[in-house]
Amino acid sequence: MQFTDSHCHLDFTEFTPSLPQLLQQCWQQKIKRIIIPSVYPEHWHRVLALSENNAISIEPSVTIKASLGIHPWFVIVDELFVQAKQPLDFYQQQLTELVTNNRANIIAIGECGIDVFKAKKNSNSPQALSDNLALQQSLFTMQLTLANNENLPVIIHHCQSHHLLMPLLKKASLTKAGVIHAFSGNYQQAKAYLDLGFKLGIGGTITYPRAKKTLDAIKRVPLSSLLLETDAPSMPLHGQQGKINSPVNITEIFSTLAMIRSESAQEIADSIESNVEQLFFTAEG
Repeated sequence: MQFTDSHCHLDFTEFTPSLPQLLQQCWQQKIKRIIIPSVYPEHWHRVLALSENNAISIEPSVTIKASLGIHPWFVIVDELFVQAKQPLDFYQQQLTELVTNNRANIIAIGECGIDVFKAKKNSNSPQALSDNLALQQSLFTMQLTLANNENLPVIIHHCQSHHLLMPLLKKASLTKAGVIHAFSGNYQQAKAYLDLGFKLGIGGTITYPRAKKTLDAIKRVPLSSLLLETDAPSMPLHGQQGKINSPVNITEIFSTLAMIRSESAQEIADSIESNVEQLFFTAEG
């Protein structure tokens, strides 16, 4: 039995001081692969460096893989966009060139998506909200196009944005689909994504008893549609609120999933690793 954390921000500074020890802990917990989705342009080279160097010179070592993208928060929070100091087109071009030139080390596009909740929180008028959501959709569409051009899956961030994501995903008709990161919706929403070929990223949300609609959905969807993820250092598990999340918690998430599902723990583990392999590591997807 082995595991893959399909969404972990190892490039964040929270992990820098103790990365060697952390990866050794992951290996001991049979977490053999970690996928790092980038969030902002300043993280792209950091993520690539971690994947190209396989993170650290220890043997045996956890396999690190990169995903490059632009998180929707990049164009929501004014301070981030001001600090960028370049027009959005510049970052779109940079992303395209980096993905094309480093294609062998990149297994997905993302973290990309649409976040209505954050946009509402940071907009001071209905027009500002409308303009921001239009910008988010434009940025997301660009990354969907890039994913199709490079035959790569996408890692999708969503928050109160199902109604905006679905039309764009249907129009894009992605050849490799991707994963809905941190899925927290109901069965109907899950089914809509699955019908488009997507898989669901299952993380700390399922450890919270209040997440009843999501727990119901996870019980009902096919095992072939699920991936495990932590979103570390974010999304702490129930009972760990306020603490830095860690990729080693993937085993706790798995244990919770095994209690929810009817299949044996071994069958669940084997199937999820097969899902990861099919989505991210096979040419035909």
